[in-house]
Amino acid sequence: MRGLGTRSVQYQHNVAAFLGLYNNDFISIDILREKGPITAGELSKLTGLATGSVTALIDRLEKSGYVRREQDPRDRRKVIIVPIYEEREEVGMAYASLHRAMTDLAGSYSEEELAMVSRFLGEASAVIEEQIERLSEMTRSRRES
Repeated sequence: MRGLGTRSVQYQHNVAAFLGLYNNDFISIDILREKGPITAGELSKLTGLATGSVTALIDRLEKSGYVRREQDPRDRRKVIIVPIYEEREEVGMAYASLHRAMTDLAGSYSEEELAMVSRFLGEASAVIEEQIERLSEMTRSRRES
């Protein structure tokens, strides 16, 4: 798992470089892709970045056409950050080869095997999210003491 995690991080760094983005910016748009439109405060919590840093990050991403700000329909005082980068050609180019290779790999497994792998990856992602939160809390506690 650590090896896969390391390779995933390396791949993300390379995609970010290909797209001309800072790594934290790329991680943020990937979080937005997964979570959907969220507030800047939610993005701050998910990335571990200070709210001021997130504001600057959103400004950069909006300027380069990866996100847009919209009024929250449930609370007009809030602004939500909406990802719009999927339609960008360079994003598709960055992932096309990986997508093809992973589709070929998945084709070598039976339906039952894929179901098991899918379940494992979903549960492993949940465990990693819990551990991210645990480490974030520990980091905050250390900074406060």
